[in-house]
Amino acid sequence: MAKDKTRARPRAETPKGFRDYFGAEVTERAEMLHQIAGVYHAYGFDALETSAVETVEALGKFLPDVDRPNEGVFGWQDEDADWLALRYDLTAPLARVYSQFRNDLPTPYRRYAMGPVWRNEKPGPGRFRQFYQCDADTVGAPSVAADAEICAMLSDTLEVVGIPRGDYIVKVNNRKVLNGVMEVAGVLDPSDPDKFVTERGIVLRAIDKFDRLGDAGVRALLGAGRKDESGDFTKGAGLSAEQADIVMGFMFARRDTGVQTAARLRELVTGSAIGATGVDELETIAELLEAQGYGADRVMIDPAVVRGLGYYTGPVFEAELTFEILDEKGRPRQFGSVSGGGRYDDLVKRFTGQEVPATGVSIGVDRLLAALRAKGRMGQQTAQGPVVVTVMDRDRMADYQSIVAELRRAGIRAEVYLGNPKQFGNQLKYADKRNAPIAIIEGGDEKARGVVQIKDLVLGAQIAASASLEEWKDRPSQYEVARADMVARVKAIIAGQA
Repeated sequence: MAKDKTRARPRAETPKGFRDYFGAEVTERAEMLHQIAGVYHAYGFDALETSAVETVEALGKFLPDVDRPNEGVFGWQDEDADWLALRYDLTAPLARVYSQFRNDLPTPYRRYAMGPVWRNEKPGPGRFRQFYQCDADTVGAPSVAADAEICAMLSDTLEVVGIPRGDYIVKVNNRKVLNGVMEVAGVLDPSDPDKFVTERGIVLRAIDKFDRLGDAGVRALLGAGRKDESGDFTKGAGLSAEQADIVMGFMFARRDTGVQTAARLRELVTGSAIGATGVDELETIAELLEAQGYGADRVMIDPAVVRGLGYYTGPVFEAELTFEILDEKGRPRQFGSVSGGGRYDDLVKRFTGQEVPATGVSIGVDRLLAALRAKGRMGQQTAQGPVVVTVMDRDRMADYQSIVAELRRAGIRAEVYLGNPKQFGNQLKYADKRNAPIAIIEGGDEKARGVVQIKDLVLGAQIAASASLEEWKDRPSQYEVARADMVARVKAIIAGQA
């Protein structure tokens, strides 16, 4: 008996951690990217598009695990033995580009970049392995005026895409202040930066988990350590209760005004030069923003912003949406962060050996879109489809293409039905499935008389759903108009549907 050599058919399914995006979702994202780009462009930033693939060597410190270059990123070994990877974010490519073309680029170099990034991490609800980022960075500007500008631009961007004032807040902190706090707490020695490096790492990771672990959990990690619910033990930083109080004081230093917050932070870093510099920078940022009209209702100093402090070298900022949404179980919760950034002056040093100041921000476009949908400001209606020109006679396809070309020249989205035209009802079903606002009908009789039939599909659906026979007669959804008047009538109907 001959063996069946037929191969199993491939499964038609999206790879785990990825998803497909259709019509309205793609259009909404494109529109949001266009709006964001408009703000960035208005601030004087230039667009940059880099390759989706970088060398693992170029990704460097940006990798989640440098000892396993194919962990955390989608990486592979090239024929010449070099490791390559899909870009993990848009910052590492900027570091490489600026280092490679620095002699040709202006200083400071102001660029924005938009596009997908890939992370080989465990997916979860709403967490995908491919997602869009939208970055803007200034490279080569040491002044915190550049950081203040990023905060102002972030505020403007959120309002332009549909997040009104009062529904968001941009929070600003400074790594130098935290360094000052750790110096006062005895876990940072300015004369020996390598001393206490392990303890500082534990402190940074501990305070980064404050939202999840709370005061008691973080204090445990700052001290001897913490045992979780499963019984696993995490070693702590070994700080005394007094040292832990200093670190926790930093977390709870926010006061009613930026001036009061800065004053409290200055108390905490008394005796630390780096800490005092950090407080000075926060005060300068607040003053610059205030002068431009960005008050504490839009941008505020908040020492509780700790995410990324292990990576950033100076000011750090985060945009948080303050309105409530319902989670999967119907419970109210705040939407949370949609953007983050800060100053990272070690950006180019890996490539050139020279320290180059840089600051920037990254917006999670997919999260921002999800926030607008959750708030009911996007995706509530199906996007309008094209006008569909039906086909009554296959041999007259040139006539139908002429009609659709005329509509397109007038700026009206339109298409000719290209399926089997044998059953006219199927053409109207297709138009409904495409969410078409109008169907154009021209048979041989209409062609001879120089007219077309215009069928208002939106009105037709409304009449079919609720109108009586008398109302149907008074409100016909199909009109006969002269071919010369077709474009004007189509525009009027679509305007009335909007």
